[in-house]
Amino acid sequence: MKKIEAVIRKSKYRAVKEALHEVGVNFFSYWDVTGLGNEKEGHVYRGISYSTSDIQRRYISIVVNDDFEEITIKAILKSCNTGEVGDGKIFVSDIKEAYRIRTGEKGGKTLN
Repeated sequence: MKKIEAVIRKSKYRAVKEALHEVGVNFFSYWDVTGLGNEKEGHVYRGISYSTSDIQRRYISIVVNDDFEEITIKAILKSCNTGEVGDGKIFVSDIKEAYRIRTGEKGGKTLN
């Protein structure tokens, strides 16, 4: 099993959600997060200076069986890519075990 974590633009969340559903990934968790970016300059809008180093993003956490890893990553990449700085990051890590609390089942079948 793999845990896929993605930090994406909030404006791309709906596209990611739809892309994941299309490939059969129907369960994941998400949070609104704030991060720090590399851009140090602020932007001025209507005479007010705004810091652009604090970036509003959406954090998605998905656990999938190994055979869904590549499909899931491709769906995120395709739906989030604008080609501009700030599109986000994807992190992949191994999951040792998973349990379904209701039944006590363990292993990959708990993800269905």
